[in-house]
Amino acid sequence: MGPVDYIIVRFPGNRFNGKIVPELMDLEKKGIIRVLDLVLVVRDVTGRVFITEAKDLKGEVAEAFSELAKNTHEWFFEGDIEEISKALPLDSSAALLLWENTWARNFKENLIESDAELIDMGRISPERIAQVEKLMAKGGT
Repeated sequence: MGPVDYIIVRFPGNRFNGKIVPELMDLEKKGIIRVLDLVLVVRDVTGRVFITEAKDLKGEVAEAFSELAKNTHEWFFEGDIEEISKALPLDSSAALLLWENTWARNFKENLIESDAELIDMGRISPERIAQVEKLMAKGGT
């Protein structure tokens, strides 16, 4: 398996619209990623929480997610999902997305076959990337 990443994104006002789905599907079709799990958490204006796996959605939203969710499995732990749901403000939603970076499978295999040893791994924060992009746009390095 390639490296696995996750994100949790919040939607104020419970506005899931499915706009992210075509891009995720395109990434899967190109073999760049494989969506492993997709969980949607909704907290209504009264504080009630609804947790749904994307493959279990109904109605209009289900149409947007149905193709993407066909091959997902329950990777997120129930306790983690509950913690996230407790932290959601009223009248907001969250999407938990877990994916495999399939593009890296061969690279990983080549590293293993070369007896390479992983020393560190990380991710640059979006804030830092924005700072660097701003610098680069001004002609800085």
